[in-house]
Amino acid sequence: MNGFIEQAVNFFKKPKISEKSTALLQTKNDFLAVEIPVSLVYNGISHAVMMCSPQDLEDFALGFSLTEGIINSPSEIYGVDVIEVCNGIEVQIELSSRQFMALKTHRRNLTGRTGCGICGAEQLNQVYKNFPKLDRTFQLDINLLDSCLFTLQTHQQLGKQTGATHACAFFDLRGKLLAIREDVGRHVALDKLIGWYIKAGKPQGFIIASSRASYEMVQKVVSSGVELLVAISAATDLAVKMAEAHNLTLVGFAREGKGNIYSGKERLIF
Repeated sequence: MNGFIEQAVNFFKKPKISEKSTALLQTKNDFLAVEIPVSLVYNGISHAVMMCSPQDLEDFALGFSLTEGIINSPSEIYGVDVIEVCNGIEVQIELSSRQFMALKTHRRNLTGRTGCGICGAEQLNQVYKNFPKLDRTFQLDINLLDSCLFTLQTHQQLGKQTGATHACAFFDLRGKLLAIREDVGRHVALDKLIGWYIKAGKPQGFIIASSRASYEMVQKVVSSGVELLVAISAATDLAVKMAEAHNLTLVGFAREGKGNIYSGKERLIF
């Protein structure tokens, strides 16, 4: 993880702030998470602008393209270029002609707040997507979750420094951390991780998210083919319904020695 840590610290800002104490007003440096507009541009046409942390953007482009149904396979993206512009970053994605034509038919404009998943959706059926049910290909010893939760906490470099980011991490079935992605937006952190997951050849394992499990977090996980999502915070009612409908194992309020199992109990060994 050394390479990641060295990369991550480049995305901190250190302004001077005033801190009130019981004795004197003191000045110190603080770490702030960088939040910047990132425009996803497909074949020269801007499709979405998200407020993001500016690292792992190639992973984000791939993960977002898959979870939003813009592509069905990574082979449909021919190239990704990350370019700094005057007010933010453009991620220029070269899409296959067939997928680009489909994208133009169902265009969405997501310009808006951090990690907002449905802002600008033109039709409700763009929000509620249908995916095949997930197969059950493994079982996980639930006792491994304690060490995984600790590992997630200790590897949140941006989170530890700023207290302002979400993290999503992928673990194998032995509880080994394979990848972690952080961002100011929980949806973006998940898209970044799913982008890594696709490039890594879709290894068997599960995702832990530092956030709540909203319907869109569940939908993104289902669309990627991952069978198990563990959330540190709560799940929403629609997230649970979607998890049940698509055979996803969903665990919320994950803490040491406990958690709420909302669906897919058959994948867990107690």
